[in-house]
Amino acid sequence: MKSICLFFQVHQPFRHRRYRFFDIGNDHYYYDDYANETILRKVAEKSYLPTNKLLLKLIKKMKGQFKVAFSITGVALEQFELYAPEVIKSFQDLAQTGCVEFLSETYSHSLPSLKNKANFEQQVKLHDQLIFELFGQQPQVFRNTEMIYSDEIGARVYQMGYKGILTEGARHILGWKSPNFLYVNALNPRMKVLMRNFKLSDDISFRFSNSNWSEYPLTAEKFTGWLNKLDPKEEVVNLFLSYESLGERQPRESGIFEFMEHWVHNVVNSDTLKFATPSHVLEELQPISAVSVLHPISWADEERDLTAWLGNEMQKEAFEKLYKLSSRMERCSDSELNKDWNYLQASDHFYYMSTKFFSDGEVHSYFNPFDSPYEAFINFMNVLSDFKIRLNAMVPHEEEDQELAALHKIIDEKDKKIKKMEAELQRLRKSKLQQKPAAKRR
Repeated sequence: MKSICLFFQVHQPFRHRRYRFFDIGNDHYYYDDYANETILRKVAEKSYLPTNKLLLKLIKKMKGQFKVAFSITGVALEQFELYAPEVIKSFQDLAQTGCVEFLSETYSHSLPSLKNKANFEQQVKLHDQLIFELFGQQPQVFRNTEMIYSDEIGARVYQMGYKGILTEGARHILGWKSPNFLYVNALNPRMKVLMRNFKLSDDISFRFSNSNWSEYPLTAEKFTGWLNKLDPKEEVVNLFLSYESLGERQPRESGIFEFMEHWVHNVVNSDTLKFATPSHVLEELQPISAVSVLHPISWADEERDLTAWLGNEMQKEAFEKLYKLSSRMERCSDSELNKDWNYLQASDHFYYMSTKFFSDGEVHSYFNPFDSPYEAFINFMNVLSDFKIRLNAMVPHEEEDQELAALHKIIDEKDKKIKKMEAELQRLRKSKLQQKPAAKRR
């Protein structure tokens, strides 16, 4: 039977408020609490909660034959805890069924796999700790931010203890090969690679409610028929979607929930199809060959590369200046700075700076809260400038800065000591005056 590996990505960044130049050094709070709460509540009510309810219903109804996987970023889970704790509860209900697998990824949906090994490993460790605390699972399969993958990244992830990784079945990588098989990493064949069938995935994610699409309307029967028409030798169909596709990008009115319910029913009752989690696929199937990816790919845009985040000079400058702070952040123990450091790394901030309006403008503008990429860049750099001021005070960069910081510390300690001694002197003077006998009358 052909396995259907259904996976959802769940992510929400902490969005920055409009942070002006004159805020630098004066106001260290960067976040738009109203926007974060409003957007999170909106997406939770339209997508996360009703979809989780539907999936739980289907798992119970199908008596364990329906299986699904998620990767949920740490920053999304933090926002659930702040604004919609019932969403976490609904994911915990799914976890308890035994039919849901939680995958690993970076805590902040960040890009350190491209820049800093130590930071990358720390982000993943933080994420997995939170997943274990909330859902009782230790992730065994990895899904990098935006499915960014290369031979080098895959081999490194294997060294971190994972047995498989998800990525995009990009045409320029596979060529004539099909994504509907299990592959292995070109540098380390022990690392197994699952590749997304982007056409069938995007039929649901992006085209489902498009009335101009030649296949509109997409019914459960039609979609199941497409799966059954695939080459019988093909062993797995990886349908990897953003979770907001259900209920948010494809609204309830489009019939997306009814489609999902009927389609799941069709697959479970099929003689040729079955659902499987990524771990099950890795255990059940044998890889057919290695897949060579010399340069990083992703699941974004037509190019399936990194240009959505690092395609122009603004993005590259912001990226370089951010990760230039990595070594100093390794020495920083301040909890507030570390929290802001994690939030700053979210790939969304670089995505907002994208100028790819010609090929994928509608997609980019849909997610972008700024009026222009330039505005997004200026806002981020203002925040980063203030963050560096705070970091300099805690972990000085240059030797001269360290000496100045040490001198400032000594001066501060001396000032405190002088003030303490002055207070003690005032107390003694006052006490002496109170004890002095009244002068005798002559």
